[in-house]
Amino acid sequence: MLIARTAVEKYVREGEVIDGSDFGINKLDPNCGLFVTLYGRFNNKNELRGCIGHIVPNSEVPTSIIDIAIKAATQDPRFYPVKEHELRNIVFEVSFLSEPRIINTKEKYEYFNKIKIGRDGLILESNYGLGVLLPQVAVEHKWNLEQYLVNLCAKTGAPSNSWLLPSSKIFRFETFIFSEKEPYGDIIKIKIKI
Repeated sequence: MLIARTAVEKYVREGEVIDGSDFGINKLDPNCGLFVTLYGRFNNKNELRGCIGHIVPNSEVPTSIIDIAIKAATQDPRFYPVKEHELRNIVFEVSFLSEPRIINTKEKYEYFNKIKIGRDGLILESNYGLGVLLPQVAVEHKWNLEQYLVNLCAKTGAPSNSWLLPSSKIFRFETFIFSEKEPYGDIIKIKIKI
Protein backbone atom coordinates (compact mmCIF):
# COMPACT_ATOMS: atom_id res chain seq x y z
CA MET A 1 0.00 0.00 0.00
CA LEU A 2 1.11 3.49 -0.78
CA ILE A 3 1.27 4.61 2.86
CA ALA A 4 3.70 1.79 3.73
CA ARG A 5 6.04 2.60 0.83
CA THR A 6 5.87 6.35 1.47
CA ALA A 7 6.63 5.85 5.18
CA VAL A 8 9.65 3.65 4.52
CA GLU A 9 11.05 5.85 1.75
CA LYS A 10 10.80 9.00 3.88
CA TYR A 11 12.36 7.26 6.86
CA VAL A 12 15.19 5.56 4.93
CA ARG A 13 16.04 8.72 2.95
CA GLU A 14 15.51 11.43 5.58
CA GLY A 15 15.09 9.72 8.95
CA GLU A 16 11.62 11.27 9.31
CA VAL A 17 8.25 9.71 10.13
CA ILE A 18 5.35 10.81 7.91
CA ASP A 19 1.89 11.95 9.05
CA GLY A 20 -0.67 9.32 8.02
CA SER A 21 -3.74 11.56 8.07
CA ASP A 22 -3.45 12.41 4.35
CA PHE A 23 -4.00 8.84 3.13
CA GLY A 24 -7.75 8.48 3.78
CA ILE A 25 -7.62 5.02 5.36
CA ASN A 26 -9.21 5.91 8.70
CA LYS A 27 -12.35 4.04 7.59
CA LEU A 28 -10.66 0.67 8.10
CA ASP A 29 -11.55 -1.35 11.17
CA PRO A 30 -9.40 0.07 13.96
CA ASN A 31 -9.65 -3.26 15.81
CA CYS A 32 -7.76 -5.34 13.26
CA GLY A 33 -4.21 -6.52 13.62
CA LEU A 34 -1.86 -5.99 10.71
CA PHE A 35 1.48 -7.02 9.28
CA VAL A 36 3.70 -5.34 6.72
CA THR A 37 5.85 -7.60 4.59
CA LEU A 38 8.65 -6.42 2.30
CA TYR A 39 9.83 -8.57 -0.59
CA GLY A 40 12.97 -7.91 -2.59
CA ARG A 41 12.18 -8.43 -6.29
CA PHE A 42 15.02 -10.20 -8.08
CA ASN A 43 14.69 -11.95 -11.45
CA ASN A 44 10.88 -11.60 -11.25
CA LYS A 45 10.83 -13.53 -7.94
CA ASN A 46 10.01 -12.15 -4.52
CA GLU A 47 12.36 -12.89 -1.64
CA LEU A 48 11.42 -11.98 1.92
CA ARG A 49 13.18 -8.78 3.00
CA GLY A 50 11.34 -8.00 6.24
CA CYS A 51 8.08 -8.67 8.06
CA ILE A 52 6.74 -7.24 11.31
CA GLY A 53 3.25 -6.77 12.68
CA HIS A 54 0.80 -6.64 15.54
CA ILE A 55 -1.84 -9.28 16.29
CA VAL A 56 -3.97 -6.68 18.03
CA PRO A 57 -3.95 -2.96 17.24
CA ASN A 58 -2.06 -0.56 19.42
CA SER A 59 -2.95 2.66 17.55
CA GLU A 60 -5.06 4.00 14.68
CA VAL A 61 -4.67 2.14 11.38
CA PRO A 62 -2.57 4.77 9.52
CA THR A 63 -0.22 5.19 12.48
CA SER A 64 0.11 1.40 12.84
CA ILE A 65 0.93 0.91 9.16
CA ILE A 66 3.57 3.64 9.26
CA ASP A 67 5.16 2.28 12.45
CA ILE A 68 5.12 -1.36 11.33
CA ALA A 69 6.36 -0.61 7.80
CA ILE A 70 9.35 1.29 9.17
CA LYS A 71 10.09 -1.53 11.64
CA ALA A 72 9.79 -4.19 8.90
CA ALA A 73 12.35 -2.24 6.86
CA THR A 74 14.75 -1.43 9.68
CA GLN A 75 14.24 -3.71 12.70
CA ASP A 76 13.47 -7.24 11.50
CA PRO A 77 16.32 -9.09 13.24
CA ARG A 78 16.67 -11.53 10.33
CA PHE A 79 17.82 -8.81 7.93
CA TYR A 80 20.02 -5.74 7.82
CA PRO A 81 18.12 -2.42 7.50
CA VAL A 82 16.85 -1.53 4.02
CA LYS A 83 19.14 0.88 2.16
CA GLU A 84 17.94 3.62 -0.16
CA HIS A 85 19.22 1.90 -3.32
CA GLU A 86 17.09 -1.18 -2.52
CA LEU A 87 13.76 0.68 -2.49
CA ARG A 88 13.33 0.45 -6.28
CA ASN A 89 13.35 -3.37 -5.98
CA ILE A 90 11.03 -3.82 -3.00
CA VAL A 91 7.37 -4.89 -3.13
CA PHE A 92 5.24 -3.77 -0.18
CA GLU A 93 2.45 -5.96 1.17
CA VAL A 94 0.00 -5.16 3.98
CA SER A 95 -2.03 -7.92 5.63
CA PHE A 96 -5.06 -7.02 7.75
CA LEU A 97 -5.94 -9.72 10.29
CA SER A 98 -9.35 -10.86 11.41
CA GLU A 99 -9.85 -11.29 15.13
CA PRO A 100 -7.93 -14.38 16.32
CA ARG A 101 -10.15 -17.22 17.54
CA ILE A 102 -8.97 -20.07 19.72
CA ILE A 103 -9.23 -23.54 18.19
CA ASN A 104 -10.91 -25.73 20.78
CA THR A 105 -10.05 -29.42 20.66
CA LYS A 106 -10.40 -32.39 22.96
CA GLU A 107 -7.46 -34.13 21.31
CA LYS A 108 -4.57 -32.14 19.87
CA TYR A 109 -4.66 -34.08 16.59
CA GLU A 110 -8.12 -32.59 15.93
CA TYR A 111 -6.19 -29.55 14.67
CA PHE A 112 -5.74 -31.46 11.42
CA ASN A 113 -9.50 -31.20 10.81
CA LYS A 114 -9.87 -27.61 11.99
CA ILE A 115 -7.06 -25.77 10.20
CA LYS A 116 -7.03 -25.06 6.48
CA ILE A 117 -3.77 -24.26 4.72
CA GLY A 118 -4.05 -20.99 2.79
CA ARG A 119 -7.05 -19.76 4.78
CA ASP A 120 -5.83 -19.84 8.37
CA GLY A 121 -2.99 -17.90 9.88
CA LEU A 122 -1.89 -19.37 13.21
CA ILE A 123 -0.86 -18.08 16.61
CA LEU A 124 0.76 -20.39 19.16
CA GLU A 125 0.61 -19.34 22.79
CA SER A 126 2.81 -21.62 24.87
CA ASN A 127 5.09 -21.69 27.89
CA TYR A 128 7.87 -20.76 25.45
CA GLY A 129 6.22 -17.56 24.25
CA LEU A 130 4.03 -16.41 21.39
CA GLY A 131 4.54 -17.12 17.69
CA VAL A 132 2.61 -16.05 14.60
CA LEU A 133 2.59 -17.27 11.00
CA LEU A 134 0.50 -15.59 8.31
CA PRO A 135 -1.56 -17.94 6.10
CA GLN A 136 0.49 -17.14 3.00
CA VAL A 137 3.67 -18.45 4.66
CA ALA A 138 2.55 -22.09 4.62
CA VAL A 139 1.56 -21.77 0.96
CA GLU A 140 4.81 -20.05 -0.07
CA HIS A 141 6.85 -22.83 1.57
CA LYS A 142 4.53 -25.62 0.38
CA TRP A 143 4.12 -26.93 3.93
CA ASN A 144 1.60 -29.58 4.87
CA LEU A 145 -0.34 -29.05 8.10
CA GLU A 146 2.15 -30.84 10.33
CA GLN A 147 5.03 -28.81 8.86
CA TYR A 148 2.98 -25.65 9.42
CA LEU A 149 2.54 -26.51 13.12
CA VAL A 150 6.20 -27.50 13.55
CA ASN A 151 7.35 -24.22 11.97
CA LEU A 152 4.91 -22.30 14.14
CA CYS A 153 6.67 -23.84 17.14
CA ALA A 154 10.04 -22.83 15.69
CA LYS A 155 8.80 -19.26 15.24
CA THR A 156 7.94 -19.27 18.95
CA GLY A 157 11.37 -20.64 19.85
CA ALA A 158 9.70 -23.77 21.20
CA PRO A 159 10.45 -27.47 20.60
CA SER A 160 8.83 -28.78 17.41
CA ASN A 161 6.16 -30.76 19.24
CA SER A 162 5.14 -28.05 21.73
CA TRP A 163 1.84 -27.57 19.87
CA LEU A 164 0.85 -30.93 21.41
CA LEU A 165 1.38 -29.80 25.02
CA PRO A 166 -1.81 -29.40 27.10
CA SER A 167 -0.72 -25.89 28.10
CA SER A 168 -0.36 -24.73 24.48
CA LYS A 169 -3.15 -22.83 22.76
CA ILE A 170 -3.55 -22.33 19.03
CA PHE A 171 -5.57 -19.51 17.54
CA ARG A 172 -6.48 -19.00 13.90
CA PHE A 173 -7.21 -15.88 11.89
CA GLU A 174 -7.73 -14.88 8.28
CA THR A 175 -6.03 -12.10 6.37
CA PHE A 176 -6.99 -9.54 3.77
CA ILE A 177 -3.85 -8.85 1.78
CA PHE A 178 -3.04 -5.82 -0.36
CA SER A 179 0.20 -5.71 -2.31
CA GLU A 180 2.03 -3.84 -5.00
CA LYS A 181 1.94 -5.89 -8.18
CA GLU A 182 5.58 -4.90 -8.67
CA PRO A 183 7.78 -2.20 -7.09
CA TYR A 184 5.88 1.10 -7.49
CA GLY A 185 3.14 -0.85 -9.29
CA ASP A 186 -0.62 -0.98 -8.92
CA ILE A 187 -2.06 -2.07 -5.57
CA ILE A 188 -3.96 -5.36 -5.84
CA LYS A 189 -5.89 -7.53 -3.41
CA ILE A 190 -4.13 -10.87 -3.10
CA LYS A 191 -6.00 -14.16 -3.09
CA ILE A 192 -3.82 -16.92 -1.65
CA LYS A 193 -3.47 -19.71 -4.19
CA ILE A 194 -3.22 -23.17 -2.70
